[in-house]
Amino acid sequence: MYLGENIKKLGFGLMRLPQKDGAIDVEQVKVMVDKFLAAGFTYFDTAWAYSGSEDAIRQALVERYPREKFQLATKNAAWINCKTREDAVAQFETSLKQTGAGYFDFYLLHNLGESRTKFFDDFDMWSFVQEKKKEGKIRHIGFSFHSTPEELETILKAHPEMEFVQLQINYGDWENPAVQSRACYETARKYDKPVIIMEPVKGGMLANPPESVKKILQAAEPESSCASWAVRFAANLDGLVTVLSGMSDVEQMEDNLSYMKDFKKLTQKQEETIEKAREALAEIPIIPCTTCNYCAKVCPQNIGVSGSFTAMNYLTLYGDKDAAKHQENWLVNMHGRKPAADCVKCGACEKACPQHIAIRDELEKVAKALA
Repeated sequence: MYLGENIKKLGFGLMRLPQKDGAIDVEQVKVMVDKFLAAGFTYFDTAWAYSGSEDAIRQALVERYPREKFQLATKNAAWINCKTREDAVAQFETSLKQTGAGYFDFYLLHNLGESRTKFFDDFDMWSFVQEKKKEGKIRHIGFSFHSTPEELETILKAHPEMEFVQLQINYGDWENPAVQSRACYETARKYDKPVIIMEPVKGGMLANPPESVKKILQAAEPESSCASWAVRFAANLDGLVTVLSGMSDVEQMEDNLSYMKDFKKLTQKQEETIEKAREALAEIPIIPCTTCNYCAKVCPQNIGVSGSFTAMNYLTLYGDKDAAKHQENWLVNMHGRKPAADCVKCGACEKACPQHIAIRDELEKVAKALA
């Protein structure tokens, strides 16, 4: 028996809950929780960093159902405003209070990778979660991760006590050099770690993919939503605890339940359809950046080149400027780098780029497109 064997392969992600008058609509969340549990699903995923989410799930779930009827996961973001170990530990206590859950079935160190991992090391949050597990306040310990497969392997080698890994996996990012979904998944499986999948619909992008992709999916199954293909691709992988879907309304919930309630492995024909969709996505001309970041090492302005290009590729592929600007903010501003508009066109980056990208021209396009 492996971790997650008795958990159905759809989890309710609580990051994008329905809003009303600028706050989470708890009454609508109650309806969604009821439908989710009635269909036989039990896994709920929140986080200390998801504003209002822990409080909402206390009202919608914890106070309305017996504790043994569901699994609740939350996360510790030690890299957010924490100067001491006590600050990071306080997040756990806050989560217990806000959810009223008594204990967490799954507790994650949140968003490891790059400069963020250091906080968990410095504060020794690894031993903290093990202590809480011994106390019975946590059932299973693991971490969510956004970085390279090489860094994932380093963490897994250093912390074999971690029981699972949460990864961004979807068919759009399966071979994407900026995300490396497949390589990260294979690394987790190499270390025999069960995987929880996040972003199977790429933040909603694959629910409304480019027209060339949409035509392939709709021709194969006119009755199926584009989002269903993305979730089923993820759920089809082996060694999963569950696949999280960040559902924002009852309609999304009902769509997910319709095809995941009795989920069966994809047929060969369905797998071929997804492969065609992925190929169609790959044919759309985007900036061929592999995020090697050699350019960043020589840029005198500290421009967030690869982050800017990832944001621009979002805009090209999905036509969603808000999502592209969100990527730019996260990958450029939040990583301490300067925006594309600050480029002084010195050309040092282009000499370092193994992909021979006309970086100065592309940065100028980014600055105009995301202004």
